[in-house]
Amino acid sequence: MTDPRVGILALQGAVEKHARHLEAVGASPHSVLLPGDLDRLDAIVLPGGESTTISRLLRTSGLFEPLKAFMEERPVLATCAGMILLAKEVDNLPYETFGLLDISVDRNAWGRQIFSFHENIPWMKDADPLKAVFIRAPRVVRMGDGVELLSSYKGEAVAVRQGNLVALAFHPELTEDSRVHRWWVEGIKP
Repeated sequence: MTDPRVGILALQGAVEKHARHLEAVGASPHSVLLPGDLDRLDAIVLPGGESTTISRLLRTSGLFEPLKAFMEERPVLATCAGMILLAKEVDNLPYETFGLLDISVDRNAWGRQIFSFHENIPWMKDADPLKAVFIRAPRVVRMGDGVELLSSYKGEAVAVRQGNLVALAFHPELTEDSRVHRWWVEGIKP
């Protein structure tokens, strides 16, 4: 079996840190900047960054529609701003989202950059908590019927899944723990 080829949207965010985790768990990471970069990929990561800027760059690069079509068919791991871009409804975003994940989110709801924090949260059925880094993180304010809760913090959803879409309000790539990437990559069928 070959290593899954995983694209990382490279318009903004911690692309190299996601790549390091993906390599550590047996995936082959590839930067995605243009529509042709999606060819021959098995899955994609939408990293954090500034959601307005990423939205604008998706349109100017011609990547919005091809990426949306790709994500309708293949596994997606979205972190922070990636969660915002996947959401069906977002407060105060001047651009259309992909609208593929049946959630509503409030942008930057866990606080501005200066209030960034990390916290141990439960992860799936693991006995050991997962260190979650929250940086201007979105808050999930509504989950549709087909959305599964993967993890919560203070009673609020911070990790969700709907079909092939996984979205996290936090940044697993900013820690040394590769459990999130490992779990996600294990579900990819190249």
